[in-house]
Amino acid sequence: MDHRKLVYPEFLNDHGTLFGGYMLKWIDEFAYITVNLDFPGNKFVTIGLDNVVFKHAVHHGEILRFAVNQKRVGTTSVEYAVEVYGEKGAGQKDKILFQTNITFVNVSDDGLKEPIKLD
Repeated sequence: MDHRKLVYPEFLNDHGTLFGGYMLKWIDEFAYITVNLDFPGNKFVTIGLDNVVFKHAVHHGEILRFAVNQKRVGTTSVEYAVEVYGEKGAGQKDKILFQTNITFVNVSDDGLKEPIKLD
């Protein structure tokens, strides 16, 4: 599932590039939306992100495309591969700016792992 975000000046550091924390926040948010649409009726929490390596700087006005694709489904957890592309300039759509894997676990109301309900 693809999501998009426009980079505004308030997301930038004093060097004019994106604060990394915003990228991580958006990845968590968009992957959370995706897992809840893929597996409705469950209660997911984020348990981890793999390597956090920024491949290219992101600047004001960039349109980011977050490609969130299911990678693995376990009994209690789901892992997604997330790739972030820049889309503002011509020819940018194939340039990966950031990529990671994010894992969610399904929990009960008591916060304990429980099997994912598949509808």
